[in-house]
Amino acid sequence: MSGGSRCNITNASVSEADFWGGRRTVIRRVLRHFSVADTIAFFRELGVRLHVEDDGKLFPDSNRAREVLDALVNAAHSAGVTIVTGARVSRVATRDGGFTLSTDLGMLDARRAVLATGGRSLPKSGSDGSGFGIAQRLGHTIVPTTPGLVPLLLGPGGDALNRELSGVAHDAELTLWIDDAVDIRLTGSLLWTHFGISGPVTLDMSRHWLRAVLDQRQAALTLSFCPGRSFEDLERWWASRVHDRPQSSIATTLSTLLPASVATAVVRRLQQRADTPLAHLERTDRRRLSHALVKWPLHVTGDRGYNYAEVTAGGISLDEIDPSTMQSRVCEGLSLVGEVLDVDGRIGGFNFQWAWSSAHVAASALGT
Repeated sequence: MSGGSRCNITNASVSEADFWGGRRTVIRRVLRHFSVADTIAFFRELGVRLHVEDDGKLFPDSNRAREVLDALVNAAHSAGVTIVTGARVSRVATRDGGFTLSTDLGMLDARRAVLATGGRSLPKSGSDGSGFGIAQRLGHTIVPTTPGLVPLLLGPGGDALNRELSGVAHDAELTLWIDDAVDIRLTGSLLWTHFGISGPVTLDMSRHWLRAVLDQRQAALTLSFCPGRSFEDLERWWASRVHDRPQSSIATTLSTLLPASVATAVVRRLQQRADTPLAHLERTDRRRLSHALVKWPLHVTGDRGYNYAEVTAGGISLDEIDPSTMQSRVCEGLSLVGEVLDVDGRIGGFNFQWAWSSAHVAASALGT
């Protein structure tokens, strides 16, 4: 299911700054133990060669996620691992210095246990949140979860553009405002959909919006159609266009900055005639247009939920694991890796790298 069935294994440049959730000092320690270079070498040894694409994303040369899955399963078998399917674990209890697992196939005893169950995202894959219940019963604290990297829903307000522009993508800047102050700004490609907005910048912003809502903060989301430009920049831009081409229409001129369909829709929502010559554009209307282009309100009403989320924000507190071993500080013999922890990365292969790095730390410690 990953990377549009191509599997975005990692990113060419990964650091703790690409992640949210628990303490970044912990995340940094884990990432340094097993780096991007280590990941590339690991998969090369398994026969999976990678190439770099836009934004540093690394994919297998075959562009087939199945190749990655098969390589991992074959390597596990070669290492003597027994993979038991159809044996869902419903409960893990401590017993005699080890663990007893209740499964669909009966009881299993183990000296050590590694919890690698994922979060709540894409529950049809098995990551339905059950791992959080197991960890909680073993004494762990669960940071409340929300979907992450998930499309957002927009309300039916009169200024909503999504239905008219469904399927159109363009560069954008999203700003999250908390109590009327800027909390975070993100830039990237935005995709308008029939239900709201998607695309990389929306997916990255979703966790911040949803955490603000979870914390019952006074939050608002705005869109700039002109990333990196201020109101004053646009005012100067309009002035230069009026001077150079006074008879050019508003929509035609704006189409040099935005896709034509977006330019037309914005002008229409502001109740301007698209064919109005720049020379006839009133100062107040021009200023209103400039404001709208850098601070367009998005009336977010929700998200598409865990079925469409690529990652889960929240999870087991990082304060309760030892980052040098990924072992639990509250339950001896238990290790915790991957998305079940309170770590979520931005889009682009970062969550996979966290999975590889945290798993390698745990496996190295178990092997000593």
